[in-house]
Amino acid sequence: MELNFAGGDKSVSVSDAVFGRPFNETLVHQVVTAYLAGARAGTKAQKNRAEVRGGGKKPWRQKGTGRARAGTIRSPIWAGGGTHFAAVPRDHSQKVNRKMYRAGMSAIVSELIRQDRFAAISDLSLDSRSTKGLVKALADQSCQPKGVLVVAEIDDKVGYSANNLVGLEVVPVTDLDPVTLVGAENVMMTESALQAFEGWLA
Repeated sequence: MELNFAGGDKSVSVSDAVFGRPFNETLVHQVVTAYLAGARAGTKAQKNRAEVRGGGKKPWRQKGTGRARAGTIRSPIWAGGGTHFAAVPRDHSQKVNRKMYRAGMSAIVSELIRQDRFAAISDLSLDSRSTKGLVKALADQSCQPKGVLVVAEIDDKVGYSANNLVGLEVVPVTDLDPVTLVGAENVMMTESALQAFEGWLA
């Protein structure tokens, strides 16, 4: 398929398998959920009655005191005692194989293209660190400085120039993830990043 660059000055031939894949909502949901689950720390931990220090001695005798029988001061019903069904550290990650992940990324990008939320642009070249210069470079290609700008590698000048632009996130193609793509208002991808992305998913 032919993908037109922003501004309509040129086009590039890209793979239908990567940029023309039908949208699979179930697959995309699974890929996004797995990515978010993998980011969870899973370090929550509490102590049950066996793990709380102390409580080895029976607080009072079994009978004759008029109080309820008790075997330990570390029972969950006591202040300072253990926790019922205590939380333990766990791994929240979900298994998504490489083929599914890449298919999900292709489906997301293909849907962005169909919704006119994806723009291919020429590689950016700035003479110095300049926010105004980056805005002008994007404007010359009929793009607004909003959304996600995907580059092959984060250039020092482009990276610093984007720091003052609220709403613009610069991401190297190697760090691109499904959550960033799904949540982006629009995605701009440079020509070199486009080639790297296609090579990764092809």
